[in-house]
Amino acid sequence: MARAKYDDSRTKVAPDTHVNLREIADLAGVSVPTVSKVLNGRQGVSEVKRDAINTLLEEHGYRRRGTDRRSRIGLVDLLISGLGSMWSLEIVSGAAEEAARAGVGLVISQTTGRRVGNQHWLRQLASRRTDGIVLVVSQLLPGAADALARLNTPLVLVDPVGDAALSIPSVAATNWAGGLAATEHLLALGHRRIGAIAGPAGLRCSEDRLDGYRVALQRAGVMPDPALVRFGDFLVGGGRVGGTSLLALADPPTAIFAGSDQQAHGVYLAAAARGLRIPDDVSVVGFDDVALCEWISPTLTTVRQPLAEMAAEATRLVLSLSSNGDSPVPPRRELATSLIVRESTAPPRSL
Repeated sequence: MARAKYDDSRTKVAPDTHVNLREIADLAGVSVPTVSKVLNGRQGVSEVKRDAINTLLEEHGYRRRGTDRRSRIGLVDLLISGLGSMWSLEIVSGAAEEAARAGVGLVISQTTGRRVGNQHWLRQLASRRTDGIVLVVSQLLPGAADALARLNTPLVLVDPVGDAALSIPSVAATNWAGGLAATEHLLALGHRRIGAIAGPAGLRCSEDRLDGYRVALQRAGVMPDPALVRFGDFLVGGGRVGGTSLLALADPPTAIFAGSDQQAHGVYLAAAARGLRIPDDVSVVGFDDVALCEWISPTLTTVRQPLAEMAAEATRLVLSLSSNGDSPVPPRRELATSLIVRESTAPPRSL
């Protein structure tokens, strides 16, 4: 069945909270009652027409009367890229605890892939009300930030990376300081040939941790060696591939800083495959401090990223914006990381 189309050549109403239902109905080629049905989620409108109307409502920034930000709905949306890791469970736990404390419900949506903001999801958001949206994703699709802004709904990013819009408030960890602390710890133990397995290239948190690693080396008088750097995916597989590559070098590193605990676990597997012992043959430091750190053997030295606290702070912030939408907020809040020393690091064998 062919999709219904509206005439895009007609004069459009500028994005404005004062656009009325008649103007939306005229653009969509339907009656005002039909638009009203879509706005109120009632039946009796075909999916094709419903999609077209929701698109127009989104494009023109239509707001239902009475949806002042200061009038709470009692719901916060949390969109997270994947729910299968300990990292994501920490995030969900922090957001859920804060939502419960504030007396609001939490709607959790999972997305696959790093780039989010497709039209279907945006239309779903436009068709119902929410007090705010907490996004825990790597990147927004082109135009998604503008489309979200037109929903007139508070939005906060958690640990934003890539090309996330600077105008969107965000909560993150001190990734640069964490990378610095991890590398300084290894340097203090006597390591000088230190490898790094970062997350995906181009992601802000990944690059910040790697920059901290490089600065720590430079401050110690050690020239950073690009041959000792690999990029992964923050998952076990990426750590195993990067670890295998580094440990196969003619002059392998005596220590490896992994950009996540899962990648550090991958390094454990790569070392075991070569008959190497941690920390006797190679020291390993992770990043995040999820439960995995105390489950694997030896227990993992890591940089604690306050994931639950970050999600809770983002939830508090989005609810504050919902109640006080005109109040200025800092564009970015960073929560401190801290080094947690366990059993996976020791002086190099030569010392």
